[in-house]
Amino acid sequence: MILLESHNYIIQNTLAEKFIKPSSVEVQFVDYDGVRFNLKTLERKTALLLSMHIRCWDELVQYGAMDILQREYGSLLQAQPEPEYSVSLQIDLEQAPPEGEERENFIKSISLLKRNALAGPFERAFTTQKELDASGQEQGELMVLHYRDEEAIFVQAAKDRVTVIFSTVFREETDRIFGKVFLQEFVDARRLPTIQNAPQVLYSNRNPPLEIQHVPGLQSHEDIGYVTFVLFPRHFASPTVSAATISHIQLFRDYLHYHIKCSKAYMHSRMRHRVAEFQKVLNRAKTEVATERKTASGRTLQTR
Repeated sequence: MILLESHNYIIQNTLAEKFIKPSSVEVQFVDYDGVRFNLKTLERKTALLLSMHIRCWDELVQYGAMDILQREYGSLLQAQPEPEYSVSLQIDLEQAPPEGEERENFIKSISLLKRNALAGPFERAFTTQKELDASGQEQGELMVLHYRDEEAIFVQAAKDRVTVIFSTVFREETDRIFGKVFLQEFVDARRLPTIQNAPQVLYSNRNPPLEIQHVPGLQSHEDIGYVTFVLFPRHFASPTVSAATISHIQLFRDYLHYHIKCSKAYMHSRMRHRVAEFQKVLNRAKTEVATERKTASGRTLQTR
């Protein structure tokens, strides 16, 4: 099993290289969720500007993304982002921490820009759950993130839990079959004694869960599936546990489709290998054509 990383590998590597040898750079790249980044130098080679564009930015701001970014990046956060981008960070390599663990943590925090921006609705839901538990109210606001084409994340806090629902589109019939198998494994694995504290996972094909059936514009066809995670207070009991939960659950959709593609690639390679082995057997089983030859004395010999 391969776990995807929350940080951006290109940002991390580029920053690490520029700390060692500052030079002019302008790198534009796209994340697997369609999030666009632009990392470039400014007037000085030691001054860098990192910008990010994410399609659900207005929703993230509504759910407290700017508060989290201000908390994580402070003065690095620019009041006015670069044109055509949602948020920008200005990094001065000369004022960054010295070599060692502090610098590595600084680089890692910059590469977590997307993760921290998406953490807004989850942190708000965790806080709301504690408030609802104290006040006795049943449930809080349903927060929706349209972070991909035709796909969304729904987050809602209740008195005793936080529910996170992913809508995901399977473009091919085989993807839908693999997805159902993987998601059934999530359900069955929770029965093991060693991981009974894992979140509850529910899967429904075509029909959305009851928690979001009232949301307008939901799709209902064979190619769409809804995955529900039920997070209990133990899954965000402390800041460390809460941060880990947010990092892991954000990547679930990409984790699922990544492993579907890996499984298909593995099966195709095994099929090609099996066909090649069968071809060798068939080639060995071919009969050779017999030919007749005559000796000088007139005798006939059959050769293959």
